[in-house]
Amino acid sequence: MNTLVAYFSASGTTAKAAKALANAVGADLYEIKPAVPYTHADLNWMDKNSRSSVEMNNKESRPALADKTVPVGNYDVIFLGFPIWWYVAPTIINTFLESYDFTGKTIVLFATSGGSGLGKSADGLKCSAPGVKILDGRLLNGQLDEKDLKAWASGLRL
Repeated sequence: MNTLVAYFSASGTTAKAAKALANAVGADLYEIKPAVPYTHADLNWMDKNSRSSVEMNNKESRPALADKTVPVGNYDVIFLGFPIWWYVAPTIINTFLESYDFTGKTIVLFATSGGSGLGKSADGLKCSAPGVKILDGRLLNGQLDEKDLKAWASGLRL
């Protein structure tokens, strides 16, 4: 089974988790990058005028991607990772899902978070990939054990 770990990371935390997961399951790795990188000020969730706050308050927001080059057709399973913003996936994840044809693929979500779980992330993403099997995965915070990651991934009902 061909597997991809695609991820968006604003501060590097999700990148670390994605790399550990890709290594543990022998998957290819792809970073979802915004066309305009996020600055520290953009990520200030306490500022309701910050870029991330404005995007997350508008469910129609679709931040542009830096590229659309990942060959998703080559993969059966895609682990899709992101930081939790406002209890859901950042809207750039919707952009990513709407930029490709994921028909017949299984997408397994994983996330990093400073204080909440996956929340309603899967529900918020299904509209961007209709007909695609999207599974809630788990949080990948802190120390990531390769054996634990392998066991989790192999135990999924894909």
